[in-house]
Amino acid sequence: MSAALEEFCGSVFWNASFLARPDADLPICFQQTVLVWIPIGFLWIFTPWQLLPMCKSKAKKSSLTKLYITKQVLAALLMLTAVAELALAFVGDVRQDQPLPVQYTNPSLYIVTWLLVLLIHDARRFCLRRDSGILFCFWILSLLSGIVSFQSLIRKALQAPISDVPRFVLFFISYGLQLLLFLVSGFSDIAPEAKEITKKNPEVTASFLSSVTFDWYTSMVFKGYRKPLEMEDLWDLKDKDKTKTISAILEKNMKTMVKKAQAEMEKRKRKKRLRESDPDHGSKMSKAQSQDILVLEEKQTKGKRKGAKGDSGPHKDFPKGWLLKTLFKTFWQNLLLSVAFKLVHDGLVFVSPQLLKLLIAFVSDPEAFAWQGYLYATLLFLAALVQSLCLQQHFHLCFQLGISVRASLTAAIYKKALTVSSATRKESTVGETVNLMSADAQRFMDMANFIHQLWSCPLQIVLSIVFLWMELGPSVLAGIGVMVLLIPINGFLVTKAKGIQVRNMKNKDERMKIMNEILNGIKILKLFAWEPSFEKRIKEIRARELRDLLNFSYLQSISIFVFSCAPFLVSLASFAVYVLVDENNILDAQKAFTAISLFNVLRFPMAMLPMVISSLVQTNVSTERLERYLGGEDLDTSAIHHDPISGSAVCFSEATFAWEQDGNAVIRDVTLDITPGSLVAVVGAVGSGKSSLVSAMLGEMENIKGHINIQGSLAYVPQQAWIQNATLKDNILFGSELDEARYQQVLKACALLPDLELLPAGDQTEIGEKGINLSGGQKQRVSLARAVYNNADIYLLDDPLSAVDAHVGKYLFDHVLGPKGLLQKKTRILVTHSISFLSQVDNIVVLVAGAVSEHGSYSTLLANRGAFAQFLNSYGAQEKDAPDEKAAAVALIEDEEQGDENTEPCVEEGPDDVVTMTMKREASIQRRKFSRSLSARSTKSYQEAQKETPKKLKGQQLIEKEAVETGKDIFTVDETIPMSFRSWLSCSMAIISTLLMISLATPFFALIIIPLGIFYYFVLRFYVSTSRQLRRLDSVTRSPIYSHFGETVSGLSVIRAYGHQERFLQQNESTVDINQKSVYSWIVSNRWLAIRLEFVGSLVVFFSALLAVISKGTLEGGIVGLSISSALNVTQTLNWLVRMSSELETNIVAVERIHEYTKVKNEAPWVTGKRPPHGWPSKGEIQFTDYKVRYRPELELVLQGITCDIRSTEKVGVVGRTGAGKSSLTNCLFRVLEAAGGTIMIDGLDISMIGLHDLRQNLTIIPQDPVLFSGTLRMNLDPFDQYPDEEVWKALELAHLKTYVQDLPERLFHLVSEGGENLSVGQRQLVCLARALLRKAKILILDEATAAVDLETDHLIQTTIRSEFANCTVLTIAHRLHTIMDSNRVMVLQAGRIVEYDSPEELLQKQGLFSAMAKDAGIINAQTTVL
Repeated sequence: MSAALEEFCGSVFWNASFLARPDADLPICFQQTVLVWIPIGFLWIFTPWQLLPMCKSKAKKSSLTKLYITKQVLAALLMLTAVAELALAFVGDVRQDQPLPVQYTNPSLYIVTWLLVLLIHDARRFCLRRDSGILFCFWILSLLSGIVSFQSLIRKALQAPISDVPRFVLFFISYGLQLLLFLVSGFSDIAPEAKEITKKNPEVTASFLSSVTFDWYTSMVFKGYRKPLEMEDLWDLKDKDKTKTISAILEKNMKTMVKKAQAEMEKRKRKKRLRESDPDHGSKMSKAQSQDILVLEEKQTKGKRKGAKGDSGPHKDFPKGWLLKTLFKTFWQNLLLSVAFKLVHDGLVFVSPQLLKLLIAFVSDPEAFAWQGYLYATLLFLAALVQSLCLQQHFHLCFQLGISVRASLTAAIYKKALTVSSATRKESTVGETVNLMSADAQRFMDMANFIHQLWSCPLQIVLSIVFLWMELGPSVLAGIGVMVLLIPINGFLVTKAKGIQVRNMKNKDERMKIMNEILNGIKILKLFAWEPSFEKRIKEIRARELRDLLNFSYLQSISIFVFSCAPFLVSLASFAVYVLVDENNILDAQKAFTAISLFNVLRFPMAMLPMVISSLVQTNVSTERLERYLGGEDLDTSAIHHDPISGSAVCFSEATFAWEQDGNAVIRDVTLDITPGSLVAVVGAVGSGKSSLVSAMLGEMENIKGHINIQGSLAYVPQQAWIQNATLKDNILFGSELDEARYQQVLKACALLPDLELLPAGDQTEIGEKGINLSGGQKQRVSLARAVYNNADIYLLDDPLSAVDAHVGKYLFDHVLGPKGLLQKKTRILVTHSISFLSQVDNIVVLVAGAVSEHGSYSTLLANRGAFAQFLNSYGAQEKDAPDEKAAAVALIEDEEQGDENTEPCVEEGPDDVVTMTMKREASIQRRKFSRSLSARSTKSYQEAQKETPKKLKGQQLIEKEAVETGKDIFTVDETIPMSFRSWLSCSMAIISTLLMISLATPFFALIIIPLGIFYYFVLRFYVSTSRQLRRLDSVTRSPIYSHFGETVSGLSVIRAYGHQERFLQQNESTVDINQKSVYSWIVSNRWLAIRLEFVGSLVVFFSALLAVISKGTLEGGIVGLSISSALNVTQTLNWLVRMSSELETNIVAVERIHEYTKVKNEAPWVTGKRPPHGWPSKGEIQFTDYKVRYRPELELVLQGITCDIRSTEKVGVVGRTGAGKSSLTNCLFRVLEAAGGTIMIDGLDISMIGLHDLRQNLTIIPQDPVLFSGTLRMNLDPFDQYPDEEVWKALELAHLKTYVQDLPERLFHLVSEGGENLSVGQRQLVCLARALLRKAKILILDEATAAVDLETDHLIQTTIRSEFANCTVLTIAHRLHTIMDSNRVMVLQAGRIVEYDSPEELLQKQGLFSAMAKDAGIINAQTTVL
């Protein structure tokens, strides 16, 4: 081969003596063959791939640009130089100079190569990114290969006259043109038509150099430094990275994989059935299995599965092992490319120690040639640079894979949630389903970042051991042995630490839960003076938490000490064994520092591998959870037919439905025909299956037999109104086109126009999560308006009138649902508890235990004297009983002529109680004309209060977020900041010691530190400010994904009923993409930083090596080894220091926030020096004297000089429109609001003179919203254990709860779940009544709470209050007028003043404000009650 090449070139191909001299060079033949053919071969191999865009038929060629023309001109000139060189060969041949074969071959190869370059340039015009990475790499290879010929020709020219001038000149022209083309290739070639795309995302058109160095991102870093970044500043995602694109591919792959997994599952089931039927196994197996199932069922009935318990899920098989395959099939290209980059990086990791070894040998050898040192220094720099570029590309791909996996899984979970069956839904709570997205999908993202460590760590460990064996022989096993010994020690410490962390997480969860409950129920805590009890609970938990944190920090200190000593111990063991084993083994600097460098390489994979395996185990749990959910059954709506049947809108044919396939039937053998355009009422006792009947029509239930036929589109109003976190208008339109006339008609019919006047931005008011800034009635009317506007054929109305006041309910029935309403021509199926409208419906269906007991018209059913007639009589009797002789008789007038039916009711509820950060529902039944006649001052005052509302709401909507934020801040201060600070300190010390070490070895290095330090500082400042803002944007845009998902899961039945699944899918995709933008930008910012810092690190290595070469003769090999091996480690440390600086700067905000919380002004002291006498108040007399109050100093007065006397044992009703000051009056009695003037005297004692607890413990309130706390039932009644059990039982008996509590297994110690979710609303209200009964206070404030409960509970509460509190002073805040008609006196408030104060009879006769309100509610003065 060598001889052939020598003949080809006409000179020696290789001679080692060329290098064994100070002015080393390579033979001319080697230069003309190997160094020419390597770059050409590289280009030729990759050219077909580069020319592919030309072959795509759909591809369109972009316009010419100046940069493109420049490139083509330079390439054409290069081609001319090659042609000229070939011409020279032919001229020589003509002259019979006998040119060498190489002089024909090389120009010919170059002509073809430059032609390919021209073609590649043209082919790139078909692509959006017009720059070729292959060409850029080719120019680098070509220039590096040409450097040897370049210096050879110059040296020869300096030594003797040039023999072949034309070829000499052509070479330098060619080299210059290649250099120009290389420089030009560094710029982005953007076509005019791609400029708009570039503005949206410059990455799409960035040049290869810009992409590799992430230079395209620099403008964003500068922008982030100059001003706070907003979402609008961030660039769009590439089309291939958008959720829609990724999820479409994943879904396609998922379908095929799930089918295969289901087939496998069926095989497993068949095998299991065969095993069970096998006589060898006998009955023991089935008996054991049945016991398992019984145990599982028992566990499931005891409580919901939570956290890790939910991981295992129910005893039910599901398709397994398909998710990872699906993800690999979807993202295989990314995985393979990142593998390639990681392989190159891992290979280069081991090059640096070998080069270090050569460099130490060079410094130690006085006869070594200088060029060798310079070559080693340059190679060290290049190896570090390429290693850095490959590692950052690898990380970029991994993080990109992570966010793509998270986005696609999020989309898949969301899509599944829209189609999932009720049985699968019941397997997990809304919170657990959101966890799949927030925790499990996130875990996949985290795992994707380090997935390649699974093969990379073992590879690095094996290569390290091989290279160490080459250096130290078997002695290396001693060092590895020490490392292996440290693994179990580390493992033990990790296990102990994990145990502490698990215990601490439980403490944190418990504290967060209580904090959340405290914030949600803060008003009850204040009004009942229960703060010390909860404070004690929190302090106990916090003490446990701090104890665990201290133990954890001790363990961490030991772990860090062991980890810090590890390198020293490993090196010591290896070197000691190496020296002691054989006398001939000499440990010199070369061996020592090469081995230390390799041990340093070995440390990372050894530490990383256990962490990756641990993370893999956690991901495996998430895989199982996701496979169970995503592989779960979809909703089966096959029992819902849509066949055209004349004269029938909804037809039930022997329909039997259950909530689970093998569960008990909830709807039994229903055969029913509903005619089009009819109004059908569905009635029955609680639990008779009314709501289930509606769910069956919506296809939400499992069909046992029969079917339902529905003709036409559906609109659905659920019992609990589902409101989106959007504007009021968007909630009503619900994705439909706006028809202004119809929209206004719907607003009027649903009595929403008065509400719009009060809301700060009208129908553009942003409604908070779960409709928090709307009252219950407002939410229900918005829900009804949504259905009405939808203009469907069939309306399913699940008790929509229960949450609104009686007068509003009547208005809605008349204007929307009734025979003359907006929906009169539509089919309406109305589930209702109200008996007042039944006479106006076309048909009544009576349900008993899920079966239709009777159906027909109102008169027919009354005549039948069946269940319906009994139901009417029992509730009618309750309403008829006038509780007090003095009370005016109540008549609920059904005759529409009595009222002005065109007058809309005034807003029954609205934002009022700003102190407690909750929206209080205040019933206000004043006519519009009265509201018009209000004084200008009162209007202004109310508007002022309304202006305040939006500001407050921002805090009010996010009570839970407040708790979470506080919890996060405490976690940050407890755990994150100490770890960040420790890392920051150790990194700073490591960098300072390394720079000092290099400077001591080579003092000139100190000069280089200054420019490198300045560059480092600026990069750090730019990055930190941008990174912090991107983290903020990530946090801000992430929560909407989960809240939107939680919102969707809550309103699933509504979304399905309206058929809006596709719209919600698109909304989810856009929400995820918005978050992806900030996450992707943050990922790129990290890579941008890492590239620049690692470049600084590479320069540190280069200059320390270069100065060592220059200082040769004055330095020992050991010093050089020490300084360069330290420099090799500095790159990662520099990077980490910036990360820690950024993290510290971000996290220190938590300390500032906690500091701000501690500075918040507290309320008055709980106990003062002046204590009330024992047994106070004994009479219960209340005296207001010119009492004034305002919410905040800068606001106007809410109560404007109240003066009145409330006598002992008097029953006083307080009424007034929203904003009149009813709730403020209550707050003043409890001093939730402090006086701005005047006094309140209770039994002659000024309440402002005593402590808050002395006051509040002697008053009692039954609030409107029944708030319970998690804990025992007894704790909810008596948190301080003040009362004996006998008194508690007596209170429960009087509250009609004794029988219920006695039937509970734990009785008084029955655990109440968060918010009292495991008790009905009625039971919760009765618990609140029991609290009041237990306290036996002389003054009772009743924030009339029966609006939200059924008639039976209402009756129980009213009866108990009248009997048990007969000797007490009772103030009732009226929401429904008939409940205060038996009061001794009624106080009518308007704009913070008492306008009327007398007995109800007197006020009705006066024809004043109260009389008008009573008339508006349908209450008149009569001697009898007519129902």
